Amino acid sequence: MSPGARRFLLRRVAQAAFVIFGVACVTFLVLRLVPGDPARLMVPPGSSEETVQQIRERLGTDDPLLSQFWSYLQGLVQGDLGESFRHERPVLELVLEAIPATLMLAMTTLVFALLVAVPLGIAAAARPGGLLDRFTLVVSMVGQSLPNFWIGVMLVLLFAVERQWFPAIGNEGPKAYVLPTITLSAVLIAALLRTVRQSMMEALHEDYVRTARAKGVPQHRILLVHALKNASLPLVTVLGLQIGFVFGAAFVVELIFNWPGVGLLTLQAIETRDFPVVQGVVMVVATVFVLANLLVDVAYAYLNPRVRLGLEA
Repeated sequence: MSPGARRFLLRRVAQAAFVIFGVACVTFLVLRLVPGDPARLMVPPGSSEETVQQIRERLGTDDPLLSQFWSYLQGLVQGDLGESFRHERPVLELVLEAIPATLMLAMTTLVFALLVAVPLGIAAAARPGGLLDRFTLVVSMVGQSLPNFWIGVMLVLLFAVERQWFPAIGNEGPKAYVLPTITLSAVLIAALLRTVRQSMMEALHEDYVRTARAKGVPQHRILLVHALKNASLPLVTVLGLQIGFVFGAAFVVELIFNWPGVGLLTLQAIETRDFPVVQGVVMVVATVFVLANLLVDVAYAYLNPRVRLGLEA
């Protein structure tokens, strides 16, 4: 690894660590400003103030704010996300039980969106102004205009309640993935489709494409080898930015379809003021998002010859 590449990687890792620390601080402070006493929610109505105070002491919520924050940071450094107020179990265990369902839904969505958007974008760019090109423009506008929760509700009413083709809730079996995946991928497909189409159209007007055509290179090879290679750079960038959107939208989709992932776990934790669980989920999701963007930055630097040569200089 060249010194320039090493400096680039260390700088991006330092920025990622700073972002994660900032997320930890903001999450801790915001949750302490939310109205509601976790201890009072854990005792039966009419319980004495002494009982509530004992719960506060056990949970540590009556400690000074700085003391709570310092204990929280110490736990993060050691990989300890704390213990759930409600479940009385380590938060990391709860998150690790819930996150596979969310990751599976997110990965299914990303794969489905790429399988739909990339071929359609390439085909639309190959014949600009044609019927397929106009269709992709309409799909892009509609997909980016409709909110995910509305799409999810409509799909449930039409295909789960009315037609009963797919289950309305849960994640049991392959059919259970169909409606949540379509709901979550609608906006993503629209964004990727527009990016692929635009970047392919720009690549097809470059001099090296004209040279390839003059040499008699087949059209499919020009599209899939020469143009797609350069058009993939904007796609990688947009895909990295959309990863955060996918995880955020997955929380809403999980509530619609009662999907047993981190979104449902977070909602239950918010309702009961289970601060450690909310903090743990936010930190895990933020870490995944930051690491994904770090990988995208590294991949972009590797794929882009100008950036790669600049780092190697």
